[in-house]
Amino acid sequence: MLQLGWKAGTEQYPPMELLEYATLAEAAGFDSISVSDHFHPWSEGGQACFAWSLLGAVAARTSRIALGTGVTCPILRYHPAVIAQAAATLACLGSNRACFLGVGTGEALNEYSATGQWPAYKCRQAQTAEAIDLIRALWTGEKITHKGTYYQTRQAKLYTRPRDPISLYISTMVPNSARFAGKYGDGLVTVGGEDRETYREIFANFEAGAQEAGKNPSQMPRMIELGVAYTDDEEKAIEYRKNYWAGTFVPALFTERIYTPKMSEENGKAVGADVIKEAVCISADPEDHIELAQRYIDMGFDHLIFHSAGPDQRAFLEGYGRDVLPRLRKAPKAKPADFSNSKPTQPDQSFIDEHNP
Repeated sequence: MLQLGWKAGTEQYPPMELLEYATLAEAAGFDSISVSDHFHPWSEGGQACFAWSLLGAVAARTSRIALGTGVTCPILRYHPAVIAQAAATLACLGSNRACFLGVGTGEALNEYSATGQWPAYKCRQAQTAEAIDLIRALWTGEKITHKGTYYQTRQAKLYTRPRDPISLYISTMVPNSARFAGKYGDGLVTVGGEDRETYREIFANFEAGAQEAGKNPSQMPRMIELGVAYTDDEEKAIEYRKNYWAGTFVPALFTERIYTPKMSEENGKAVGADVIKEAVCISADPEDHIELAQRYIDMGFDHLIFHSAGPDQRAFLEGYGRDVLPRLRKAPKAKPADFSNSKPTQPDQSFIDEHNP
């Protein structure tokens, strides 16, 4: 079933403003809210509220919209047991509506800055695998004594647990990390803007990992975050994206020890308007936004998260809810792209550095 969500950018907006937008997102007809879980923003002018506090407040102010993180790093800033408890509590506050936990291996911007630790990617991925196993064990409600390579617990038990399971999505930015997502996750989450061949390889590796773990990949959600601006003021939309998010367009932010917003901001100065225009759908014509979304739906993505950086978040939510979401739901569903003959790439390298394939 197609799900259409909104990205709550904690890196840009203060928490009370995001809380207001979240209630608007539900009223506008969005199915889900994905909240950034960051310690630092991407620029000095940004924000960085605590994602779990915001999610709790949103759960109390809404009634049906699905809630989750996009994404949490459960290995350094947090102990996995804390994340298991946080997600379980959120699901309870959400009156047992669908909730999801997105996880990834993190960025130095959030982890090294807060802990002084930044292991190599291979180590962080191994930590993530152990963290996921521990989180799932705690979600059973059993007393868990875990003596792992990276984490330990002693008779740890979650006494507040939701009625329904929590879906765990794993961040998959490049094909080499997709097998890991298929093996350890309930679904994957990635970002838009890559070529079709990249997503073909992601899906092939994801499906191979899922099958290796005895799961049916056709039943596993595939979430993607898309950059959009529903406006005819292209200059203002580019300005907002550049002011708050330019650092995210520079791959080094995700691979190097860039740990302050200032460092991210300096790297982002190299990002021109042409790069942003290519990566973000900026248009006041709903047809352009429907075409963008349908392109990814046809590839096989079934959970789209729309991220608008402004200039008017309220207008975006209301406009998308009025002009775009209903038409996407009513559009004839094209048969997803057939990747059945695709072969997983580098199948024996599930722990290869995803950013240095």
